[in-house]
Order: sequence, then structure tokens, then C-alpha cells
Amino acid sequence: MSTRSCPCGLLVAYGDCCGRYHSGAAAPTAEALMRSRYSAFVKGDAGYLLRTWHPRTRPGTLELDPRMRWTGLEILATSDGSAFHSAGTVEFRASYRGGSLHERSRFERVDGAWVYVDGEFLP
Repeated sequence: MSTRSCPCGLLVAYGDCCGRYHSGAAAPTAEALMRSRYSAFVKGDAGYLLRTWHPRTRPGTLELDPRMRWTGLEILATSDGSAFHSAGTVEFRASYRGGSLHERSRFERVDGAWVYVDGEFLP
């Protein structure tokens, strides 16, 4: 990955991509929120992950393993999740040193902002 590209895999500088969401801008789609959450895992930003988690399913605390090394994100499918929807799903594969995680995540809008609800791990 180029130092100029965002951790989410888009060939855009972090500050112009996920960094703006981490700084307070609202993600416009479920996919953009999912990408920004992946970047937050890469950067170790537990506060952002908690702020963008649905209040109904959000844990009280979140401790990230500082030894975890995320190495790439691949969006496999999306359903709904645009400005015209109130819910959406994103299926993705997130790679890390030693393996990968395949998940279908559910997102909903709360007070107009996209939030992560939960996910289903896939084989």
C-alpha cells in the first residue's frame, strides 16, 4: 500500500478519505462508514469505532490489540446503504498478518448518520 493511499484501500490520501470521517464528517454511505471503520482499526482509533456503533449493540468498552496488523480491505458486495436508504449491508474481507476476516456487516441510520449494527462471520 502506498503511503499516499488511505488504509481502506482507496487511492486517495487518508485526510481526504477516511481521515475526514475520523475528524467528524458524516460518512455518506454504509460502504464509506465500513471503510472508515476498517481504517479506524488500522489506526487503533477505538473512540471512532464506538461512536459509529449503533447504541443498541455498542459494547461499553473496546480494547484493540496493538499487535494486530491489518494488511488490506476488499469490498465483496453491498446492498442498499446509500443516501436513499435507512439500512444497508456490506460484505467484505479484511486481511491481517496471518489470516483474514470475512464478514457481512449490517448498518442503519440513527439521527441521519450511518452506524454499524452487527456482523455475521462468513466462511
